[in-house]
Amino acid sequence: MTDATPPHDAVRPPSPACPAGAAPQVSQVSQVSPMDGPVPSCLGDWSRSVVLLPTAAATRDLGRRLAGSLRAGDLVILSGELGAGKTTLVQGIGAGLGVRGQVTSPTFVIARTHPAARPGGVALVHVDAYRLDGLDQLDDLDLDTALENAVMVVEWGEGMAEALSPDRLEVHLERATGARADEHRLARLRGVGPRWAAA
Repeated sequence: MTDATPPHDAVRPPSPACPAGAAPQVSQVSQVSPMDGPVPSCLGDWSRSVVLLPTAAATRDLGRRLAGSLRAGDLVILSGELGAGKTTLVQGIGAGLGVRGQVTSPTFVIARTHPAARPGGVALVHVDAYRLDGLDQLDDLDLDTALENAVMVVEWGEGMAEALSPDRLEVHLERATGARADEHRLARLRGVGPRWAAA
């Protein structure tokens, strides 16, 4: 799986937001489900969702579906080894939100803001905490203010970014085991706080 950015003309329109009171669904509870075929844009039981991602395109597709449930003020923390597909997932989130600019890893700039491309849309703040030494350096970025008006996704944020909000969606990406382990990924989703308990 590579983290190459797809051409803009290949990006599908933003996913619709979850209807009020709708029961979100992507995968059955504790069941690994492939991302091919039609799947509702809303998400399932956040605390126990596990999704099988057979390709990079499927990882982007999950990101688009995640975007349909995200709103300004939401924090998403991504973890997983190098090459697990974190940036690929953020590319899908950016496409689903309909933000401007190509989503690439902000490793050297640490944080990059992608404004909404349409009136009433939500901006994306993409953070790469890989080079940060600790919470003090994260605090220096003043991300609390940015979080109020955007969806914030933090790669390598585990153990640091949790301090930004008591409500967050944690997504751990890992290589699947077995014959197709070089291509397949597992996404383990866990919602923390009242925001996700009520999703």
